[in-house]
Amino acid sequence: MKIIEGFSKAKKLLDRQSPKSSEYKQEAAVRQIIVDVRKRGDKALFELTEKFDGAKLTTLEVKPAQIKAAYKKTDARLIDAMKLAAERIGNFHEMQKERALPTYTHGKTGWRVRPLERVGVYAPGGTASYPSTVLMTAIPARVAGVKEVVLVTPPAKNGSVSPAILIAADIARVSRIFTVGGAQAIAALAFGTESVPRVDKICGPGNIYVFLAKKLVYGVVGIDGLQGPSEVVVIADETADPEYCASDLLAQAEHGGLSSAIMITNSRSLAGKMMKSIESQMKTLSRRAIIKESLDNNGMIVVVKNMAEAIELTNLYAPEHVLLLVRPNTAYKELITNAGCIIYGQQATVAMSDYVSGPSHTLPTEGTARFSSPLNVLDFLKITNISSVGDTLINRAGKAASTIARAEGLDAHAQAIELRIKNIEKKR
Repeated sequence: MKIIEGFSKAKKLLDRQSPKSSEYKQEAAVRQIIVDVRKRGDKALFELTEKFDGAKLTTLEVKPAQIKAAYKKTDARLIDAMKLAAERIGNFHEMQKERALPTYTHGKTGWRVRPLERVGVYAPGGTASYPSTVLMTAIPARVAGVKEVVLVTPPAKNGSVSPAILIAADIARVSRIFTVGGAQAIAALAFGTESVPRVDKICGPGNIYVFLAKKLVYGVVGIDGLQGPSEVVVIADETADPEYCASDLLAQAEHGGLSSAIMITNSRSLAGKMMKSIESQMKTLSRRAIIKESLDNNGMIVVVKNMAEAIELTNLYAPEHVLLLVRPNTAYKELITNAGCIIYGQQATVAMSDYVSGPSHTLPTEGTARFSSPLNVLDFLKITNISSVGDTLINRAGKAASTIARAEGLDAHAQAIELRIKNIEKKR
């Protein structure tokens, strides 16, 4: 893990504006998978699932009996924990919905707000499962009023789905569940097959193949965003507990070798203590090999002169998570303008927001927090503009509209307006 001394040096490393190649070596393969699923539907899904997941399936959809059986296989404490998380996620997004843009009409113009009809949720699975992803994506969709939520998740080699995933889907009121993952699952949701229905929007994180598939089908279907590897910037001063700082960097690095775990501090002493704590804590962790890879590749401790420099670097980097381990943290949180989620408080840790705080943990990454938002109720609503055109509007603004149309060389536009002006004048 690198220690970077000084604002200028750190600024060069954290500035993401350097151009990146938009080409990925996996893109051609993903494109072919999408074409295959479009052409052959379920048959392609069965073959690709056997090829990539090692599971030879006879059916794609999970039956209610499998969900019922999942409850019997799962620790009651985990079920209760997921129910508590679901309650908090639901309450948060209900609050969002109450304050979201309502249908509104003012005179002859306005807008209508309606939920999407059908949404697809992707939940990573196979060797590992993330029931929290199901809760964090499906619940906001349901709160928004989406009629049908379809879950896709890759099966284990024996064709089964993690019981925790099935229970999370049941708690989140998912409508249908399909045992298919990877790029083929995204293609199925985007275009539909004999079994998997076509959706209006696809949400949820995944590996590089899922990432690229979402990118390629965007436009045919909506997507929640192109989430990359997880990120955290911990802003810490001399009052911060080095063990707390280390624990959150380790937790972020645990996501995978490409995750970014960065601490920015004005205390050289804290940086040294935190490094020792990382070494001590990592010895006990089961995913320490992955953590080490992440910290070696993308881990960084930046030592700056003051908190103003720390805030500037953070806003430049625009991370997925910002953890404030400073005093007073309430004042500093107002200065963070670019972040997917800001976590602060006496016992602040990103891990709580990953599971039970309430806001969705599906967040913008790779600097897109500069211009995009976390998954929220508004992602599942669409606005239709409404405008009534009568004699009054034609009289007030018809000639102006015609003038603009002719200036743009659009004679047919102008003619459509002028015909109506003449018709109104005849009535007088």
